[in-house]
Amino acid sequence: MNKYLLFLFLVTFNYQNSYSQEDPNIVIILLDDMGYGDIESFGAINYSTPNINRLADDGMLFTNFYSAQAVCSASRAGLLTGTYPNRIGIHGALSPRSKTGLHSKEKTIAEVLKEKNYKTAVIGKWHLGHQKKFLPLNHGFDYYYGIPYSNDMWPVDFDGNPITDPNNYKKKAYPELPIIENYDKVAEVRTLDDQAEITTDYTEKSVDFINKNAENPFFLYVPHSMPHVPIAASNKFKGKSSQGLYGDVIMELDWSLGQIIKTLEENNILENTIIIFTSDNGPWLNFGNHAGNTAGLREGKGTVFEGGQRVPTIISWPRVIKKSTISNSLAASIDILPTVTEIVNGKLPKHKIDGVSILSILKGETTSPRDHFFYYYKTNRLEAVRKDHWKLILPHNSRSYENVLPGMDGHGGKYARLTLDYSLYNLRRDPGERYNVIEKYPEITQSLKDLAEIARDDMGDNATGRKGKNTREPGRVN
Repeated sequence: MNKYLLFLFLVTFNYQNSYSQEDPNIVIILLDDMGYGDIESFGAINYSTPNINRLADDGMLFTNFYSAQAVCSASRAGLLTGTYPNRIGIHGALSPRSKTGLHSKEKTIAEVLKEKNYKTAVIGKWHLGHQKKFLPLNHGFDYYYGIPYSNDMWPVDFDGNPITDPNNYKKKAYPELPIIENYDKVAEVRTLDDQAEITTDYTEKSVDFINKNAENPFFLYVPHSMPHVPIAASNKFKGKSSQGLYGDVIMELDWSLGQIIKTLEENNILENTIIIFTSDNGPWLNFGNHAGNTAGLREGKGTVFEGGQRVPTIISWPRVIKKSTISNSLAASIDILPTVTEIVNGKLPKHKIDGVSILSILKGETTSPRDHFFYYYKTNRLEAVRKDHWKLILPHNSRSYENVLPGMDGHGGKYARLTLDYSLYNLRRDPGERYNVIEKYPEITQSLKDLAEIARDDMGDNATGRKGKNTREPGRVN
């Protein structure tokens, strides 16, 4: 071989090797039903979250970040696929009776990273189908440990007592709550004491995964079961906060993050690890003192008002993101997949997705590549649209947490019901959505109605009887 060509080959080979070694580790920590005001960086005052504070000090805090939808399964589908969940047929919260799940043709973040030789694991609540064909090992993950659906889907009452009445809905609908490792059930969550150990369990498994894979680029996805009801804290944290059990639970989740950060530091890989900390949706407010706080945003989980989908989000990447930065740019969980794909120079899915890369924001640019967002809920029902700082609520019926007494100590309260007409909000001036200014801005209202028509043509809208041109079926079992 010509010496010059050999030199070029060696330089190229060494560059490629060094680049692969520099690919960042990626850790996504997803809390369940955590409200916008549930951590100190976003205004919490009755307990401390020092590790989350540190993450914010070391990285970027997002004030306008949205979950893909205001409910469990749909939100997770959007995060992992970069796609509005209604486009791919994932609606609501899948149950042990569900016959659908994430389709094998949908490319996940894990599959993007597997193509780049990452080690991948999900440790926590999956909730994208509990049958074997839907489990994480069939979606790009090397390892899975956790519960397959929500921690309240079990035959136990609100007080932690096993349900014995054979006619009780939970007794008929829910088997014992399994803990799955890869494909196999290895334990069951039967009591509130079992629930109390689940955060520690996930944390220990996460630390173990990092230690075993510190020499390789890895993707660790930790979708916690908490603070979804029934909430529980281990003895390490019971009574630690001045906000009762809910505060104890958040403090334990903060501790969990601290253990992950500590392990990254001990392996000298924190500098080149991207940590994304966020929530799947807003708080389930009718659970009262066992629910989170929206920091003044309207409504909560299961609604398209800001309290339901605007979630506290922090991204840390010491090698790239400047310390203690705040982004007011519009972004969403569906943007994580394309962002990660750009960072690792990976391949996007061949089919249509909805996310956009926000790498430019992480690097310090203030203009967001995202200028609009569609709020779907229920079974493909378009309920609101946002462009820039303007948000239009579309006619629909909604649950409401306002003007009703919440439940207490694990018991859920009732919902009020709202029949909503068109309403327009300036989220820059009125993030609490209290002042409908639709009469003042007819042109903006019409432009948002036109934007809604684009969504209906593309993804459909059950509220208006529209079928979209670009939707895909979920996976199914007989």
